[in-house]
Amino acid sequence: MSKHHHRDRSWAPAPAPLPDGACTIDNHTHVASVIPFARAMSHEAEAKGQPPVPVYDVDEILGQARAVGVEGIIDVGCELPNLMTAVQMAVDHPGLVHAALAIHPNESVLHGHRGVPGPDGLELKYKPWHETSFEDALAEVHRLATQYPDQVVAIGETGMDLFRTGEGAKELQREAFRAHIALAKELGLPMQIHDRDSHREVIETLLADGAPERTVFHSYSGDAEMGEIAREQGWYLSFSGTVSYKGNDGIRESARLVGLDHIMVETDAPYLTPMPYRGRTNAPYMIPYTLTALADAMDLPLATVARATRAVTREVYGV
Repeated sequence: MSKHHHRDRSWAPAPAPLPDGACTIDNHTHVASVIPFARAMSHEAEAKGQPPVPVYDVDEILGQARAVGVEGIIDVGCELPNLMTAVQMAVDHPGLVHAALAIHPNESVLHGHRGVPGPDGLELKYKPWHETSFEDALAEVHRLATQYPDQVVAIGETGMDLFRTGEGAKELQREAFRAHIALAKELGLPMQIHDRDSHREVIETLLADGAPERTVFHSYSGDAEMGEIAREQGWYLSFSGTVSYKGNDGIRESARLVGLDHIMVETDAPYLTPMPYRGRTNAPYMIPYTLTALADAMDLPLATVARATRAVTREVYGV
């Protein structure tokens, strides 16, 4: 029987709470997506004869996070139908949930049916909302950001993804990124960057157009060379569970390079669950595991790193 059949789909145990006075904020998560993801895990588990996996609602997910010292989240809406979902979550949980809005790089080229298959080999799947042009979709980001200034604290995630999108649509994706850069600057908001297999293109574009004053690389995946560029430019790096993955020495080195005043922590839930629970559903309560890996990488006490991530997050997003 292969190991795969024994894959544990249950929730990871709650980590020890963060030390007193060292609460932090998950600055990039998709809480609305955690719920269907957990439901799918439960179906899979039952199909394999494993016990069902509990499915928690938004309030329970936020409560579990608070219990371990995660005092707030920035929920990211980056597909047209999810923009208002993120805003509404922030409206319903004032002070605890804030929203970041954008049209995701992979979505940006699907709008108007302009996609090109990428190296990941997945076929293009257009959804009904992709009938809307990219320009109209971005106009909705602008409308919500201006209509809900207390809730929307960032433009993101935007950037480039040359794993999911092929060469033929690369420049379309770059143009969409540039439109988001302009929007973040127009609204005076920080920007969260999604950068997958496109470090060079993202950096070139930021340098050519001028990055927003507060530019954050979400789930930072660069090497030490990129860490040096980030340090020179004053860009912020947000670390997800990938900082705990074997072979990601460049990510860990970059944390040391930019230092405590330019780091943040995130889950990117339901994805990128930290070790040793990779493959299970991620949620904001898992942040202390990632912070422990980050503190180890920086050779600093957990409380020091947790407090730094909170201070930087508050400063960058004004939360």
